[in-house]
Amino acid sequence: MISRITRESWCALTVTWTRRCRLIHTLPVPPSAASLSCAEDQERAKVWLRTFEDAKTVPKNLVELTFSRSSGPGGQNVNKVETKVSARCRVDAPWIPVWAHESLVKTPYYAKTTHSLLVSSSASRSQARNIDDSLSKLHAVVMDAAKHFITSEPSAEQRQRVANLEKAHANRRRLEKDKRSAVKKMRSNKGWSE
Repeated sequence: MISRITRESWCALTVTWTRRCRLIHTLPVPPSAASLSCAEDQERAKVWLRTFEDAKTVPKNLVELTFSRSSGPGGQNVNKVETKVSARCRVDAPWIPVWAHESLVKTPYYAKTTHSLLVSSSASRSQARNIDDSLSKLHAVVMDAAKHFITSEPSAEQRQRVANLEKAHANRRRLEKDKRSAVKKMRSNKGWSE
């Protein structure tokens, strides 16, 4: 028995599918600020970072994928099938934030000759799994570089903890100074007769 799809359910299904396709094929566009000096830029960067983190991976259409034969165990499969995946993406791609470029250039994944990031994966014997692995590695590299420049305000709990630690340190320091002072007073010539 085939169930009938109403117009409303079809529209809801279409909207859901469209949202999923957008998530699969696009990433949020980062703010164009080269440096995150003001609070407004920091806030926009945090919003971008949250949406980028939700994506979990980089879509295939935004990178150049190349395949080659993998090394290591696998028998004939290693010699016949090209399972190793290399994902290459230019550092100045529109989906990579401008403030992260400097940090990305310093990573071991940076290829200077092509001014791009090159991430390889040969962890699995399956090409599809290696594609997913290399795209998620690329996502993690960009996330780490972007997070490096975003600062967040400490919570009230963290501020209280720091204040308590500073207070304990000051008390401990005062006790050590008093103890040292008492030792020096004991050594003084007061009360000695020669």
